[in-house]
Amino acid sequence: MSVPISDLTLTSDDLYMMAGGNWYRSYEKMGAHPASQGGVTGYNFAVWVPDARSVRVLGDFNDWNPDENYLECTKDGGVWHGFVAGVEEGALYKYLIETRHGDLLYKADPYAFYAECPPGTASRTVDISSYEWQDKDYLANRAKSDFMKSPLNIFEVHLGSWKRHDDGLAGDGSSDTDEHSGSYLSYDELSDELVDYVKKMGYSHIELMPVMEHPFDGSWGYQVTGYYAPTSRYGNPRQFKHFVDSCHQAGIGIILDWVPGGFCRDEHGLVHFNGDKLYEKEEHPNWGTFKFDLGRGEVQTFLISNLLYWIEEYHADGIRVDGVTSMLYLNFGIDDPRLKKFNEKGGEEDFVSIKFIQRCNETVGKYDPDVMMIAEESTAWPLVTYPISDGGLGFHFKWDMGWMNDTLHYMQTDFPYRPGNHKLLTFSTMYQFNENFVLPLSHDEVVHGKCSLITRQPGDYWRQFAGMRSLALYQMTHAGGKLNFMGNEIAQFIEWRYYEGIQYFLSDEYESHAHQQAYVGALNRFYKAHPALWQRGYVPEGFEWIDADNSDQCLISFARHGDNPDDDLVVIINFEVNPHEDFRVGMPREGYWVEEFNSDSTMFGGSGVTNKGVKFATEDEPWNMRSQSIKLRIPPLGGVVLKYAGSLPPKKPAKHAAAKAPANKAPTKATAAKATATKKTTAKKASTQKAPVKKTVPEKPDAKKTTNKKPTVAKQAAKKDARKTAPKAKTTGRKGSSVKADKKG
Repeated sequence: MSVPISDLTLTSDDLYMMAGGNWYRSYEKMGAHPASQGGVTGYNFAVWVPDARSVRVLGDFNDWNPDENYLECTKDGGVWHGFVAGVEEGALYKYLIETRHGDLLYKADPYAFYAECPPGTASRTVDISSYEWQDKDYLANRAKSDFMKSPLNIFEVHLGSWKRHDDGLAGDGSSDTDEHSGSYLSYDELSDELVDYVKKMGYSHIELMPVMEHPFDGSWGYQVTGYYAPTSRYGNPRQFKHFVDSCHQAGIGIILDWVPGGFCRDEHGLVHFNGDKLYEKEEHPNWGTFKFDLGRGEVQTFLISNLLYWIEEYHADGIRVDGVTSMLYLNFGIDDPRLKKFNEKGGEEDFVSIKFIQRCNETVGKYDPDVMMIAEESTAWPLVTYPISDGGLGFHFKWDMGWMNDTLHYMQTDFPYRPGNHKLLTFSTMYQFNENFVLPLSHDEVVHGKCSLITRQPGDYWRQFAGMRSLALYQMTHAGGKLNFMGNEIAQFIEWRYYEGIQYFLSDEYESHAHQQAYVGALNRFYKAHPALWQRGYVPEGFEWIDADNSDQCLISFARHGDNPDDDLVVIINFEVNPHEDFRVGMPREGYWVEEFNSDSTMFGGSGVTNKGVKFATEDEPWNMRSQSIKLRIPPLGGVVLKYAGSLPPKKPAKHAAAKAPANKAPTKATAAKATATKKTTAKKASTQKAPVKKTVPEKPDAKKTTNKKPTVAKQAAKKDARKTAPKAKTTGRKGSSVKADKKG
């Protein structure tokens, strides 16, 4: 819909705020917008190119004539603008920039809302305001919800390789190429197929690897040229809005990867935009990209506006900020001491970038407080998810890369050596509430020779799939949000390849992969249905160890709590191949307990060592430093989740042998002392005796005779090799806490 040209006029206030980094919706006037002047329709163009001799716009509408349409520069601010009559939607265009050095540069529009499909490099005109959203109810519900007390189970997707058409063409539909992996699914097709799949599998959110326009497929979208343009590989901007709309109507949230840490060096992009450094500050030492000059107000305006653009124009529910670590440190990627830089305080923190990150989070919190901000930060930088007022960065969530590394290291350890690596399983619980963590098993863990998740599992075919089930159960019952990359849910054996689809034929043709897919779907639905796994997922009150120290049997047990005590769960996971019969475990409270989930169920490809149909009543048998305990079956290389099922009936009064004695006769001191000694002896015996053991042989895994380990106190907090500088646990609210944490080591 065209607007009067007067609505797009750049004011002195606009230019002032742009220079100060405060024009947060600059995209409303910058770039190409449908407009009308004197009853004639066309497009109005505006581009920031300070210190240029001239700027022209050329494209389909003027046969790419460089002398046809010169733009006019504002008196201040270096913005070139102008109305071109007759330009229609979908027209290709570029800017021709004459630099102060006399060079001519052909550049795509930094604010373009649509781009030519690669390998083309031009921008396209488009009216992004014409889409009619149907997600009003979803957004209203989102505004009323607290995402800190809601399920967060993310399916990470690369749109170009989730699925491909079976047509033998290249991704862009070309037949004249060496690539024959199939053409891309369109945004419209993904609106049906991907949305239906994610809903069926029970995920709460989809996280998209960058959809911003990028020239090289192999960058996976992380080297951007068109920050405001959804990639045209899969369709136009209105079709992408329809995809997001479809997700919302299915109850699925959308998280977008965003890359403010740097941009690619392709000549039609932002690099040397006016012939000199304009958007960039310096080259990134590791990636060959350019870092943004975040100390420049116009660059801050460009990026913060871009952040709000994806949230408000495309209704994103969350933004995952890529490469935060590379922004925080002045010397990220620099190994040569001679090249290192230091700030005015002598440290290596990049204060300019830190302030920019805080401004991003502060701005989203001000205008869109129901949208999640997630940091990919891989170091021990303190207070990432704390309020800015407390010196934090202001994010809501942070990827827990430490959990990911430790867990995968443990899972690829062969079974005889797992007892020695037991701390890798339990160490994350020492810091799990220092930040609001998301546990990621992301795309980075299944590429570049790291192998797929299932090929990291030791043992034969059955044990590998059992290992995948135990890994998924551990992730889903651990405190924090969850993220899994596409293909993990079917246990694909090959690494992810961006140039072909996930091998979903495996779950159609092979029973083991079908079982894995069914298992992940069932586990996702179990997670969503049990508030104890997410209502208190970021506060210490939501997690309680039962036994963290059973390294000999490679077994951990813990309780999860929600707001309602009746939602309590007990989780027991066995990372060894031996099952256990009559295994005694201490329970967090007296009452009845039932098995709600078992990863060893035959419907998931397991051996069937379950407790199905059993209603456990706690016994007055002290175990694991608790007064109540039960005995149950523990599956091989798998886990059990028990749910509280109600209180026990009142106990009948005990009958005393001395009932015939006179009622008013008090016991003698000797009798009382004897009774006390007897009670202590009985309690001591009960707390140290071993549980009876039965030998169980499952269908496929090996079974050795094992004994239930004596109850022990969770000691890892006191172990000598624990991090001495691990910060104190923090209490979080929806937007963080006013309680400061100690700096992590």
